[in-house]
Amino acid sequence: MPNFEEKTIRTKKIFQGKIISLQVDDVTLPNGKEAKRELVKHPGAVAVIAITPEQKMVLVNQYRKTLERMSTEIPAGKMEAGELPLHTAQRELEEETGYKAKHWEHVQTFATSPGFADEIIHVYYASELEAVLQKAPLDEDEFVELQEETLDNVFAMLQNGDIADAKTAYAIQWWKLQQLMK
Repeated sequence: MPNFEEKTIRTKKIFQGKIISLQVDDVTLPNGKEAKRELVKHPGAVAVIAITPEQKMVLVNQYRKTLERMSTEIPAGKMEAGELPLHTAQRELEEETGYKAKHWEHVQTFATSPGFADEIIHVYYASELEAVLQKAPLDEDEFVELQEETLDNVFAMLQNGDIADAKTAYAIQWWKLQQLMK
């Protein structure tokens, strides 16, 4: 495989926010020319494919300002500094759904938008779910509604466009594949 590495010459910090930062890098291309790269820096995230004992996928509905609409997604959240991905997954599942899981399995780690962002998301499968006695509080700016659906229902939601979130689409396809392999 050829090496098309781009060497960073300069970095200009543009914005530092609560979740992301933005920068513009000047780079040298493999052909020796220079170019600019606009980059979003993100601390990383997790997502949880949580399946109830009744074989239903746990989803959350929340408003996404970027889309200007409600979005149906698997539970997910941003990693805190120094936090292990599994710990983040366990925390987010409890905060967003009120469930904890006895069984955890790492499914995949992937880049969400490598063309402009460095966000990496760690996807976990959680099973043997049980409700927690006292649900951990959501973030103060977070509002979610819990939804549980069968594989047939979530697959239909994906096919008809009711689910547009990439990590959730991945989760549904993964779950369907697991069922086909049984």
